[in-house]
Amino acid sequence: MRKVEVETPQVGPADEPALVCSEAAFAQAFHYWRGASGRRYLHSVYTLIGCPALPRANYILVRRGEDGTRSALAFGQTRDTTATVNLAHLRHQGAKCGANEVHIHLLADGTEARASVEADLIAAHSQKHAAANAA
Repeated sequence: MRKVEVETPQVGPADEPALVCSEAAFAQAFHYWRGASGRRYLHSVYTLIGCPALPRANYILVRRGEDGTRSALAFGQTRDTTATVNLAHLRHQGAKCGANEVHIHLLADGTEARASVEADLIAAHSQKHAAANAA
């Protein structure tokens, strides 16, 4: 009989680069955001203007500083069946909150799964801000 260890969720930074390719062109193409559950969610990274029309997906509107730091400004999910309407919504919301990047998570399958991802990410972000304000 073999003993198998089960990996518990990691506690770590709320966001981290996702190095999925060693080529320089892909260094900033993907990013992980960690939920309050400890799960990491892989996101494709686009500029606010360079973002393509999208199907239903989770998104984070992000402000990336000149030093490369990223701050999540808004979390949500696209809701329309028309990809161009989703894109218009993202650009409008991003411009209103000062975002310069859009991080898209396409791996949640279905309405309930997208809602779960959104809630997990919002909870992590809320915990991070509460800890910062307490310090």
